[in-house]
Amino acid sequence: MPDATFVLKEPTCKEPTLIYLFFRFNNQRLKYSTGEKIHPKFWNKEKQRAKETKSFPTYASLNVTLDNLTTNVKETYRELVNANKTPTPYKLKDALDMSLFKEDYAQKTTFLKFISELIKQPNLNENTLKQWKQTFRKLQEYKSYTKKEVDFDTIDMNFYNGFINFLTKENYTKNSIGGFIKNVKIFMNKAVERNLTKNLEYRNKRFKMLEEQVDKIYLSQKELLNIYEMKLTGIYQRLDKVRDLFIVACYTGLRFSDLIQVRAENIINDGTQIKIRTEKTSELVIIPLHKFVKNIIKKYKGHLPSVITNQKMNQYLKEIGELAEINETIKIAITRGGKTENDLFKKWELITTHTARRSFATNAFLMDVPTISIMKITGHRTEKSFMKYIRISQEENANKLLTHPFFN
Repeated sequence: MPDATFVLKEPTCKEPTLIYLFFRFNNQRLKYSTGEKIHPKFWNKEKQRAKETKSFPTYASLNVTLDNLTTNVKETYRELVNANKTPTPYKLKDALDMSLFKEDYAQKTTFLKFISELIKQPNLNENTLKQWKQTFRKLQEYKSYTKKEVDFDTIDMNFYNGFINFLTKENYTKNSIGGFIKNVKIFMNKAVERNLTKNLEYRNKRFKMLEEQVDKIYLSQKELLNIYEMKLTGIYQRLDKVRDLFIVACYTGLRFSDLIQVRAENIINDGTQIKIRTEKTSELVIIPLHKFVKNIIKKYKGHLPSVITNQKMNQYLKEIGELAEINETIKIAITRGGKTENDLFKKWELITTHTARRSFATNAFLMDVPTISIMKITGHRTEKSFMKYIRISQEENANKLLTHPFFN
């Protein structure tokens, strides 16, 4: 059962110290600073409340605050479960923030100040933090360039069109611009949840994320076999762990952020499955292990190989792809600065950690694994979002259909 407890940050200090709320649920834990302080001598450790003593006259109001926090976090947890939504520490933290928000802060804060506070949140995904920071900078630059205010009440269609024009002149791709708009909508959603604004113009159907289908690559099973069987010794020894981790990702479909969280306890049923709750969506996934993955786990004595940064791994993966002679020429059409450009690349130049997830979905699809079964592993909730991961050529599609009863 979910459990809320309160502990002191420094229980043995000689001065007032912060009170933390811990809420444990579904093998997860929320650590939340209440913002309240108390001298340890006035704290009842067993009851997890302030002692009822005249020496600490504000004990009653403090205990009411702690009671309210307990109620809020439990009610929010129940509401999420009843709505068939997966509770996460972030969602619960948002609810507690709302319950503690001061009216004067709500009146004084601005959209940009609010974003700067969001960016300071602990435990933000590295990629999310990078994208939020970049969006924040672009909003500041847009404000400076246009000499217009960027605040909660100005986020409307005029802002939308102006911001897109500004980013287009900055030579951003259509998908990059869509990413900035997506983050603006996320920021506004969070502001509305905290009662900082009642402006819902950003939910207008025309306030949409720009998107174009970019021909992103996947690696075939033959290409993956070549990478798996490479002898990486001598000066290439440094690539060995990266290769192994990439192969694991290609046969599990895990994102890099989830891959680095896999521990020995996540490998279950005598080493035949990985069970993990994904970081991005908090979906619980159970993945049957391919023989290559089993061999790699055995190689590292029941674990996955240690990891480096996503950026460094992407750099090494291109080197591995070049060594594996994945040299097919790929033409990619990208809308940049409002104009369509056609760029030519060697396939190995385009390999990243995310290529693994796309390769898993596409290869499983080509091998006739049911779409719903693949989605259970990748964590996709809609077939529309899942199908964006499938990268097969016209020829591959025709070959796949050769054995279909309709064509026989």
